[in-house]
Amino acid sequence: MAIVLLHGNPETPVIWEPLVAELGRDDVYTPQLPGFGCPVPKGFGATKEEYALWLVAELEPIVYEHGPIDFVGHDWGGGIGMRAVSLRPHLFRTWACDVLGLFHPDYVWHDFAQIWQTPGAGEAYFEQNAATPAEDRIALFEAIGIPRATGERLVAAGDATMGECVLALYRSAAQPAMKEWGEHLGPAATIPGLAIIAPNDPFVQGETLGAEVADRIGARRHVLPGQGHWWMLGDPAAGAAMLTTFWAEAY
Repeated sequence: MAIVLLHGNPETPVIWEPLVAELGRDDVYTPQLPGFGCPVPKGFGATKEEYALWLVAELEPIVYEHGPIDFVGHDWGGGIGMRAVSLRPHLFRTWACDVLGLFHPDYVWHDFAQIWQTPGAGEAYFEQNAATPAEDRIALFEAIGIPRATGERLVAAGDATMGECVLALYRSAAQPAMKEWGEHLGPAATIPGLAIIAPNDPFVQGETLGAEVADRIGARRHVLPGQGHWWMLGDPAAGAAMLTTFWAEAY
């Protein structure tokens, strides 16, 4: 058995380091989304479907060595991960996701996503971001719940390639694209699943839309009191306890 943790936007695997330390295991994998602090493969268009197929290819050798994985997806890592569950359920022993609300037919993308999905406005956003002093960007990360040490590393990774990938990814996911992904979540119901709900997360409507999706596919729900979008940084001990209990009780 192995654990795979997949980050989202605008992130790299560094967001998992406190949680991995709390888990205290040596079978944890933290893949890095192409373009998010690393190069993209030749010809990679950074669409949501390409990321899902990339993840399947990343998981296959891990599963070959260890058997089906325990998967945890955060932000776009959760969206991409659930698509991989839909496509290749045999690769997964369990799944946990903190963005199930994305798949609800009533989900409306948050304000930042709508900027990135708009030609011209999205490009202008990343031009302005690149011109903003690094210290100001780090302070913004701190204000939304990312510790300074982690924020410094994320700002350093936030290059033009990441901006281009964010634009392509979000534009490929403009509605009704996520609604359509949600219509194909049936295979997720055949695997023990966990809806991670951080009530202070302003982006994914976890307590409402996410909870409805969880119920539809038979997933457990776990609320992390007082936590927001970056729950794995806000309270890694609680996150590790939640996951360890889920894995122990899943089988």
